[in-house]
Amino acid sequence: MALSPESMPEKPFDFRAPPPSPIASGRRSCVTNEDVLSEFLEHSLRVPDLVLPDKVFPRQNFIENPPKIDFQLLSSMESDSLSKILDSIARIGCFQLVNYGIEGECIRSALAAAAGIFQLPLEKRRAVTRSPPEKLYGFEEAHGEKEEEGEGKVSEEFVWCRGAGLKLEMEAIWPVGYSNFSEKMESLLCDMEKVAEKILMAIRQNLPPKTDYENDMKQGQGGIGSGCYVYKHSRNMSAEKCSGSLRYDVIRMLIRGFDYSHALCLHVCDGSSEFHVYSKKGWVSFCPDKDALVITVGDQTQALSGGKFKHVIGRPIYKGEEEDCISMAFLYSPPSTTNTTKVDPQKGKNTISLSQQAIAAIVLTLVYHILVFVYNKF
Repeated sequence: MALSPESMPEKPFDFRAPPPSPIASGRRSCVTNEDVLSEFLEHSLRVPDLVLPDKVFPRQNFIENPPKIDFQLLSSMESDSLSKILDSIARIGCFQLVNYGIEGECIRSALAAAAGIFQLPLEKRRAVTRSPPEKLYGFEEAHGEKEEEGEGKVSEEFVWCRGAGLKLEMEAIWPVGYSNFSEKMESLLCDMEKVAEKILMAIRQNLPPKTDYENDMKQGQGGIGSGCYVYKHSRNMSAEKCSGSLRYDVIRMLIRGFDYSHALCLHVCDGSSEFHVYSKKGWVSFCPDKDALVITVGDQTQALSGGKFKHVIGRPIYKGEEEDCISMAFLYSPPSTTNTTKVDPQKGKNTISLSQQAIAAIVLTLVYHILVFVYNKF
């Protein structure tokens, strides 16, 4: 049905949007706001200029020779002399030891036998290569062909210990020579341990009592106790090559250090041109006295002293030598009381292993089921 004109609305609906609100008279324009924002971002996002030091490598400082101590007078030494040594290990972490009671022939014989280790072919060395933390003894792992051939290296490294694993592996590649070398090293290590034990006792007597001594003087990693780092120093190294390789050794030692926890390290380095002492706080060097042992402080002694004595890493340097030189670093750790506890052999005979317990449990279970079956059957 059509609508009449009278029934239609007078005006159609108005769908137009409302007019925009007026801009306040005090509000800034868009251009002004953009300038303020740009200025704010420029100041807040400004990156500071970084100024790096010219030399990031630790600086080498030559110092006077550390004080010497007569081992035979260690127990009766005057307090002022001993205080100098304690002050030295607190400042630079080392001192020198003379008249220590080990025959020179014993040391020279061990050094001569050690030279034969580095004469083994590279193929045989690879079988006894160190791979921390799985195996902490043997030859240092080489990286690249030049390092395997010994080129560009100031020194080569071999770690010896009393472990049966090293003995079996070395006798497989060097059956005749290793037994002779190991016997000489065992004899020399026993003498070094006696010296280190007396030194450590003198140091302990000048420290306040510590109740957790056994925890601080913990056994070395892997239960090795005492061991020895044997180094072969290459002859006729140029100054440039020696400097470059030395910097590499410094960085490597500062990062890795020794793989074994120890209390003291006794360095056999007679004839060395310099002795370098490395720590995370500095690098010092001096010229060691003839026939003197250089004693450096280990991490266990640093813990024992509450951080008073500095844990350092020492390394002798040989310059201008016409022949290869051998040096040794004996690591000493006192025996742990927890590891040396004796076990009653009679108690060991009555011990039941886990496998025996498992078999007994299976047998008892079968017997139980058989008894239940018989009971229900009859």
